Amino acid sequence: MNQPHAFDPTVLSHVRTVISIIVGLSMGRLLTGLARFVQHPRQHKIYGVHLVWTFFMLMQIISFWWWEFHLVNVQWSFPLYGFVAFYASVFFFMCTMLFPDTMYEYKGFEDYFMSRRKWFFGILIGTFFLDIIDTFIKGRDYTAALGPEYWVRFALYITGCAAAILISNQRFQLVFAILALLGEIVWALGLYDTLT
Repeated sequence: MNQPHAFDPTVLSHVRTVISIIVGLSMGRLLTGLARFVQHPRQHKIYGVHLVWTFFMLMQIISFWWWEFHLVNVQWSFPLYGFVAFYASVFFFMCTMLFPDTMYEYKGFEDYFMSRRKWFFGILIGTFFLDIIDTFIKGRDYTAALGPEYWVRFALYITGCAAAILISNQRFQLVFAILALLGEIVWALGLYDTLT
């Protein structure tokens, strides 16, 4: 059985369809959750840390979809497809953690987020390691083009997330969330130009 060429647009289109569905569900979950604050402002009080991490996850998902274009240069296999689908699914899982189906057990988003923060930050650390694997899959030239800033960025994120698991101080949580979001914005503006 002949394997398709890495640059076959049909293969990439076929693979990206399923991944785009998962990414779309992730963004839909976040946007629906944000819309609830407008629709039902008295139902749940907005918690700043949770809100910032919501925007951080939006940036992460947008970034993920943007950078996955570089997989056009890769020879596709089922294990690679499975890995990328799993990577995208982790984002969806994190989005459902930010906006659960019900909040009956909790006093509000502050109580909910702080009680689930170990899960959230633990899985977020996992996504950074998935990103490293994803980056290596895209090849040496792609990895080298990201520069040393890529590695510094992840070291800072992983350290910050580990600290956020252990530290429940509200000021620390808010400052870390804001710095993480600003870091993503600066990273995006510094690197995102065109897909070519």
